[in-house]
Amino acid sequence: MASPAVASKFCLFRKVLLFSRLATKTCVYDAGMKRSLATHVQPEKLTVRVQQNGIRNIILNNPKKRNALSLSMLNSLQTDIRHEIEREDLRVIIISAEGPVFSSGHDLKELTSAQGREHHSKVFEACAQVMTLIQDIPVPVIAKVNGMATAAGCQLVASCDIAVASEKSMFATPGVNIGLFCSTPAVAIGRAVPRKVALEMLFTGAPISAQDALLHGLVSKVVLEEKLEEETLKIAQKICDTSRPVVSLGKAMFYRQMAQGRNTAYRMASQAMVDNLALKDGQEGIKSFIEKRQPVWTHTTDKAHK
Repeated sequence: MASPAVASKFCLFRKVLLFSRLATKTCVYDAGMKRSLATHVQPEKLTVRVQQNGIRNIILNNPKKRNALSLSMLNSLQTDIRHEIEREDLRVIIISAEGPVFSSGHDLKELTSAQGREHHSKVFEACAQVMTLIQDIPVPVIAKVNGMATAAGCQLVASCDIAVASEKSMFATPGVNIGLFCSTPAVAIGRAVPRKVALEMLFTGAPISAQDALLHGLVSKVVLEEKLEEETLKIAQKICDTSRPVVSLGKAMFYRQMAQGRNTAYRMASQAMVDNLALKDGQEGIKSFIEKRQPVWTHTTDKAHK
């Protein structure tokens, strides 16, 4: 029979062994839980897409990085714009942003020598694709701006068909101050504002206020911050009340004729008017006006006559 001292030591040993096994199981369980959580936790989407009543809202959703237009952000934005773009119930797209900055432009960490020329080319090609896509799709795109929009962020605003900004919003192309001239933003901005205004922005990098942006044509309307949502939706709803194919035809023709000389532009636009009249919705609009009633749109490209 073991002495009391030996029995005591044996009892203590059993307790230590039991605790050790329990601790090991706990550590394994905790590690497994961490692995499981790591597996199931998904990163937040860089853009959020929500659609209701014909209006698609696309929200830049990376406020921690000032909604920088990284390659990933540009790809996400392009995907959300393209998503079921031919749906008849899609009438207008609104692009807005989370946080106090609409977009700070490109992610400069992607533009270092370490990334290389090939990656740099991918970034600017993706950016150009998004900006041209906005003007090429068949529905209007509205920028809803509530904060600073700089460089490619300002380019995004200039590329949209309509832009509504809060009073606190500001716009700038500050690339020249860090040794990278805003050449690609200049394409959109130079087509939105007078040349001398664009060049002052590009040469100095100095920001302009929302009111100055309105004065020079960079934005369509400036409103109080608390009215921004309401005023943007008013415009979107008015677009929703029109015929989708008529708006689509008109948008496409507007951008095509802008690139032409005056006489060519008139020839193209005249043909577009004739094509518009051949649509059922074109004839329905005229008929409803004569009959003093609201039009009933088909929202299709069906023809009223050849």
